Amino acid sequence: MAGDFAPRTPASRVSTTAPPTGPVTGPLDLSIVVPVYNEEENLPLLWPEIRGVLEPTGLRFEVIFVDDGSQDRSAEIVRGFRERDGRVRLVRLKANAGETAATDAGIKSVRGRYVVVMDADLQNDPHDIPGMLKHLDEWDAVTGWRVNRAAGDSWVRRISSRIANRVRNRLSEETIQDSGCTFRAFRRECLRDLVLYKGFHRFIPTLLKMRGFRVLEVPVNHRPRRFGESKYGIGNRAVRAFVDLLVVRWMKDRLLRYEIAEDVGGEGGDAR
Repeated sequence: MAGDFAPRTPASRVSTTAPPTGPVTGPLDLSIVVPVYNEEENLPLLWPEIRGVLEPTGLRFEVIFVDDGSQDRSAEIVRGFRERDGRVRLVRLKANAGETAATDAGIKSVRGRYVVVMDADLQNDPHDIPGMLKHLDEWDAVTGWRVNRAAGDSWVRRISSRIANRVRNRLSEETIQDSGCTFRAFRRECLRDLVLYKGFHRFIPTLLKMRGFRVLEVPVNHRPRRFGESKYGIGNRAVRAFVDLLVVRWMKDRLLRYEIAEDVGGEGGDAR
């Protein structure tokens, strides 16, 4: 599969000013899910950047912007993208429901063979996407690790995230270096039966591992926020995240684990 993500057309020959105007039909290689909440300044920069990265690869893709009840012009801006390029889709929630809900709504709408979830605040770098997809040759899911957090976050956020990661790994018996990074790539089948609850977008790698999927953590670029403010702070996520973590720990402890040693006469299928 790795070859599928190598550029098939020289970048100099790819037009980013005249993309196709019709809707995308037929099988898709990739769906990108972007939860959006009041990102009107970031969106006009993000969409051209995603398009510029993916067009040289030759992938058939769609970008699903999930508007989570924004109070600014975010939805209007995405509609403008859609009018000019059928690869853009808008899923708009009736009211603000949180990042997990927006992520879930986007995942349930995807049509691509592979799925990438990324933030709309420009801190995730679209140039990392082709490299993440290449790992799906051997892995079911890839989660980002923001190695250079100093470039994009304050020292308070870096320290709080470091502490949070240690606590999460200790309680969840995980080894994820950056559980707060939601820049991820998946095989679509990983997500088919995934059930999320509020706040659980942080624990998707753990939930997938619990179901036997192979998850790889890879370094990704982390850029400074250019516009707006972070939707999360120590005060509004520390307690909630800790409670969510306890729930995940309970789920792991209560997970059914068994192997069938013998099934005599089971060839007839479901007897119900």
